[in-house]
Amino acid sequence: MPLKKNHKTGKLISFEGSEGSGKSTQIALLAAHIQKSGLDVVSTREPGGTEIGEQVRNIIVHNSKGDEMCAETELLLFAAARAQLVREVIAPALMRGAIVLSDRFLDSSTVYQGIGRSLGAGPVNEINRFAVGNVMPDITIVIDVPTEVSLARLKQRASDLPDRMERENIDFYNKVRDGYLVLAKSMSDRFVVVDGTKSQDAIAKEIWNAVSARLK
Repeated sequence: MPLKKNHKTGKLISFEGSEGSGKSTQIALLAAHIQKSGLDVVSTREPGGTEIGEQVRNIIVHNSKGDEMCAETELLLFAAARAQLVREVIAPALMRGAIVLSDRFLDSSTVYQGIGRSLGAGPVNEINRFAVGNVMPDITIVIDVPTEVSLARLKQRASDLPDRMERENIDFYNKVRDGYLVLAKSMSDRFVVVDGTKSQDAIAKEIWNAVSARLK
């Protein structure tokens, strides 16, 4: 489905960060705050958010042959799930004026596949543009935590077995963290970097202050 130019009246807020950074918790808190303001809010995640996207997610993170997946396949699978999510969920919500909160969006591919997997900015940016059309985040929140903190939090997670992305080594996660910080610095008009080692309430307050100021 082609996307119309200037179609949206809502806002897209994406959340980024390494594994274990606390994105899901902060998205739920922000969604509740926005709802209290009387605004329409939609929360979703990548990869996933649609029936097709969730099936793609299972291939990416839980498939028994996942460790054999090449970087190019991983990038294209993420893009496929993203394309479906944009057209099925995000674009319609923006058209009706909703605020969409997405747990990851195209910047994840820029960092995880472009930098972490060393595919480079060129092919990743081209595939991202094809997947999302003209739908871009209005605000991107990066919850930044040191790599050691990220890995420690993953180990503390209940009894869940780590998925394929969570099993990466410390060098990969260092690349991811550095990639997000460089990206945020290069696009400071869109990005907001928050210290993820602060208390949950302090992080939520900082995010709300940044979002409310920019939404005005």
